[in-house]
Amino acid sequence: MTSRTITVSDNSLLASLLGQRDQHLRQIQAAFPETDIGVRGTQLEVQGQEVEQVSLVFEELIALLQHGHTPDPQSISQTIDMVIMEERPSKVLTEEIIRTRRGRAVHPLSRGQKYYVDAVRNNVLTFAIGPAGTGKSWLAVALAVASLNAKETKRIILTRPAVEAGERLGFLPGDLMSKVDPYLRPLYDALYDMVDAETAQRWLERGTVEVAPLAFMRGRTLNDSFIILDEAQNTTPQQMKMFLTRIGFDSKAVITGDVTQVDVPGGESGLKGLEKILCDIPDLAFVHLGRGDVVRHPIVEQIVGAYEGAELRRAAKKAESKTTN
Repeated sequence: MTSRTITVSDNSLLASLLGQRDQHLRQIQAAFPETDIGVRGTQLEVQGQEVEQVSLVFEELIALLQHGHTPDPQSISQTIDMVIMEERPSKVLTEEIIRTRRGRAVHPLSRGQKYYVDAVRNNVLTFAIGPAGTGKSWLAVALAVASLNAKETKRIILTRPAVEAGERLGFLPGDLMSKVDPYLRPLYDALYDMVDAETAQRWLERGTVEVAPLAFMRGRTLNDSFIILDEAQNTTPQQMKMFLTRIGFDSKAVITGDVTQVDVPGGESGLKGLEKILCDIPDLAFVHLGRGDVVRHPIVEQIVGAYEGAELRRAAKKAESKTTN
């Protein structure tokens, strides 16, 4: 029987590695049922059929701990999945983008997010398409603030379509900006996560950061800017074309959306089918995030999976119906 011993440098590191009441250890053991994991002092004894993979999981978790990561069930699951896919979490998940106003490091939390971050850095236009909870908007704002701090761009523009721009907005009190603020709130929230309220307010007052509905982009040329179009699945094809042709010199744009949640009137989304149209253009990337990239409560990943399963069943039933007809 194959076996391997892993020595952990100190007891506190071992305690974090194993988790409270050994919950992390039990999670890893459950993922590799044909491998036995024992603990003696500060040593882990691994025996069985998947010794190399299990040992690598522990080694990667130790490396992440040494980089300041705190393991939780989700990060343990991510680490296991990445090791099985022959990827090294310690290289993927330790790249710091920026520190939030509370001093917490912002970094990719999955291989999909790492690919997304790299795509934004290496392209003029990046489309991030995926379900809720995959960090599309939050990471985009983090990258935008990092770009502004590094003086790579002179301003940040955050925009999204107000899909209910007709009757319902009319019932809200206040001027036009007050009416569209509820639609833009997620972008404000992400900004206030990255910088303190005083800095955010100063940037907003000076125009260093502009938060506006998509309709305000018409007729403009956006130079020296980091532009984020959020909820892009709710643009019309005409709005999407209008937005993409606003991008000026020394600018970078990130377009995020979830094509399974289209609310645009008529259901014709400017994001759907766009990859086929733009796929041959250089300095442009499409990143598809999935349920494995969800970084909210674990139930969100399960909900996304349930919807994906239902969609696959509907597609299969539709294809079967066409065949029989």
